[in-house]
Amino acid sequence: MKLHEKFRQARENRGLTQKELGDLVGVSQVAVMKIENGQTKNPRKINDFARALGVNVDWLLYSDQAINETGASYSSSSSTKADDVRELSNINKFIDIEPWDSKTPLDLDEVEVPFYMEVELSAGNGSVIQLETTGPKLRFSKSTLRRHGIDFTSAACVKVSGNSMEPVIPDGATVGIDTANTAIKDGDMYAIDWGGALFVKTLTRRPGGGLRIRSFNTDQYPDENLSIDEAKSVRVIGRVFWYSVLI
Repeated sequence: MKLHEKFRQARENRGLTQKELGDLVGVSQVAVMKIENGQTKNPRKINDFARALGVNVDWLLYSDQAINETGASYSSSSSTKADDVRELSNINKFIDIEPWDSKTPLDLDEVEVPFYMEVELSAGNGSVIQLETTGPKLRFSKSTLRRHGIDFTSAACVKVSGNSMEPVIPDGATVGIDTANTAIKDGDMYAIDWGGALFVKTLTRRPGGGLRIRSFNTDQYPDENLSIDEAKSVRVIGRVFWYSVLI
């Protein structure tokens, strides 16, 4: 049996509709339908689906056997074929990559976060602020954002340029900013408006109300120790909660 056949059989054995299964896992009914008609070969949340269906993940992915009369799935440990064993090393079995675009429906647990294309948070000498211009959106899991205390309506993504935050955040990386979190926690990373230019830096409060602005690349970018009056020129836009870069 193929994945989509076992998937449908397991769902029907549990007495669930496609929508009910989707609600249990946090995806849309359309996402479940695509698995069952064979469009989605490597479903996301495969472990969550297996738990909701009461079956073994290995059985869903590898075993050719059907569900027995009690509804329990057969383990692949005793019946895996040589071809299946070779497939165990196939990373596509564990990483589900599904193409999507702006027309792809959002799953129930997904949210689109605006990506400000014409704004660059400088990890160097700064960039002029142009927060009003948005481009495409990036997708995040609502549950993941909630787990980190982030309201998705306050999240935004922008590009970083420069090498002052290397090796942690390379030139060209994208960072996620929680614009609702502007209270400085010593040592955390923030997007800041400093004298009319955007930066991403780590911030630390200094005795007397001053502010230390620090880069990871301290060889080229030494600490900036601002007095209490100089610190007034720094506006915290939000805390950096995520970053990503293609290598």
